[in-house]
Amino acid sequence: MAIGYLTIQARTAHDAVPLSNVRITISDDQSRTIYQLITDESGETQPVPLETLDKSFSQNAYFTGTPFISYNVHAQAAGFQSLRVSDLPIYEGETAILPLALVPEQETQRSPSETEIVIGEPAVAAREMRSQQGPASSPYVLRQVVIPDPITVHLGPPNASARNVQVSFVDYVKNAASSEIYPTWPKTALTANIYAIITFALNRVYTEWYRGKGYSFDITNSTAYDQAFVYGRAIYESISQIVDEIFNQFVRRSGQIAPYFTSFCNGTTVTCDGLSQWGTVTLANRGYTPLQILRSYYPKDIEIAETNTITGVITSYPGTPLKIGSTGLDVQTIQTWLNRIRRNYPAIPAITDTIGNFQDSTRAAVTKFQRIFNLTPDGIVGKGTWYKISSIYTAVSRLADLESEGNTLGIGTVPPSAVLRQGARGQDVITLQYLLNVAAEYYPEVPRPDQDGIFGSGTRQAVIAFQRVMRLNPDGVVGPLTWEALYDTYHGIQQNVPSGGAGSDTIRYVVQPGDSLWLIAQKYRTTVQAIKNLNGLSGDLLNVGQVLNIPVEQPTSIIQYTVRPGDSLWLIAQKYHTTVDAIKKLNGLSNDLLEVGQILKIPSSQNTSQLEYTVRAGDSLWLIAQKYNTTVSAIKNLNGLRSDLLSIGQVLKIPQ
Repeated sequence: MAIGYLTIQARTAHDAVPLSNVRITISDDQSRTIYQLITDESGETQPVPLETLDKSFSQNAYFTGTPFISYNVHAQAAGFQSLRVSDLPIYEGETAILPLALVPEQETQRSPSETEIVIGEPAVAAREMRSQQGPASSPYVLRQVVIPDPITVHLGPPNASARNVQVSFVDYVKNAASSEIYPTWPKTALTANIYAIITFALNRVYTEWYRGKGYSFDITNSTAYDQAFVYGRAIYESISQIVDEIFNQFVRRSGQIAPYFTSFCNGTTVTCDGLSQWGTVTLANRGYTPLQILRSYYPKDIEIAETNTITGVITSYPGTPLKIGSTGLDVQTIQTWLNRIRRNYPAIPAITDTIGNFQDSTRAAVTKFQRIFNLTPDGIVGKGTWYKISSIYTAVSRLADLESEGNTLGIGTVPPSAVLRQGARGQDVITLQYLLNVAAEYYPEVPRPDQDGIFGSGTRQAVIAFQRVMRLNPDGVVGPLTWEALYDTYHGIQQNVPSGGAGSDTIRYVVQPGDSLWLIAQKYRTTVQAIKNLNGLSGDLLNVGQVLNIPVEQPTSIIQYTVRPGDSLWLIAQKYHTTVDAIKKLNGLSNDLLEVGQILKIPSSQNTSQLEYTVRAGDSLWLIAQKYNTTVSAIKNLNGLRSDLLSIGQVLKIPQ
């Protein structure tokens, strides 16, 4: 029997926060459990082998059966909605990477709900006719080819009442390619198909094909109109590696700017004027290059072009890979970003090289980052690695800024009484826009509105999207029910999402007249260099009104505590030699109310050294406690466990 592999990654807030201790069950099509796994501190599991069919079946255009074996994945985590992924195809020799974007429970939610994602066979196996229509000419065109990051995908035909989701362009292409074709095809065939998928999407964006018609999305996932896309599906390593190399390259005709309209179909059960997906396999087996394959279906004068204009990117790729021996500001930038990301992903080793000097510790940090985020682990910062580091840095920084801003706004527990609609202005609108921005980090359907205090069309679209997610009347008016849902969502996120360092160790400071980095560093008991590293500053100049993130002193350790009957914040603070305010700040609490079973992070100045233990067959909490001279309660508190159930392979922290 042939073998394929599956790796699972549980994260939230656009990968800013990894979720450890997520319980994963993998089962077959008969609902028999194959594996029970627990995610690690980076939110992932090790690859597990799964039986499947020989890959020759998925390389044969005339095979009429299903050329893979499917599995199901069920994910559960305290404080999050459960997620079930069904019909996940596994191919021989391929590693499927399944991203689990778990959604936090709301504050008043007493039991988790469950979302199901069904993957199924790729579009190349379908018999549905394609009627992809592209613009011969259109008045709606951008001035240049731009990579939309994020891209907005409509999950249905254009006129269908379906939801929109926002995903990064790279993730979109990986998803679309994994949803369209078999990952076992020759690399040149995969590359040609991926060029067609990238270019098709960029053509939709460049010509404003849907936005020019009044739609609020860039592309659909209907194969009749566009190309396949299954939100939340697994992607395949062979496809992922190619996309990381070419995601900003596209097909155009010589002498033209616009991405060519690269229509395609499977070429067997469905034929069309564009590229034949199965035909690319035949040509690849004859030794054709990707460009030669593309020129076999599109005009002979097409060429591969590149754009470095990417929306939402802090700093563009410098054009030259960074590696051992590289020096300068670009190296310093990467070091700053990685050191910030490391607070959320502690598996990334600390960088101890001289600032701006790429040596062994920088390479080690880059390599670990690449392993965590499915990039080629070569320790070199090429284009794909640069943009992924930039993307994750942006996500963790944005989350930290939102947390600081929430403290500044003083959201509290009681929603405003005002009824807001388009045209409204003022502080309540700022609060609304802030809450929508927080929701947008965890719900891909909700776009981020500008926080300008003006209820314009962008804010109305975000309100409608949020109302649809919460199954409220999507009228774009913020009344009592919408306010209640916004506050319920916000406080649920505060209670259930681990901070992971995303703001718990920084404060937001607005530069005042007469300020200098030295004065600010003295005020907050830190160093000038620490402030510069955290904010990516290359000089000492400051501007009045400039917003800085300031590192603040942290407790020497943090432990987890499960609230018991009779507990209060004051009693817990006394027990662990800390303060009520410190506990509330660390957990994002706006009041003193506690619930039995609630898990709190407790700052502690005590030396709570610990070791890690991997659960084996026959283990129990009592046996482990006896072995390490501790108690069952101490192990449960440290690991945030609510029951005595253990899973083989689960990693426990053991107090010493």
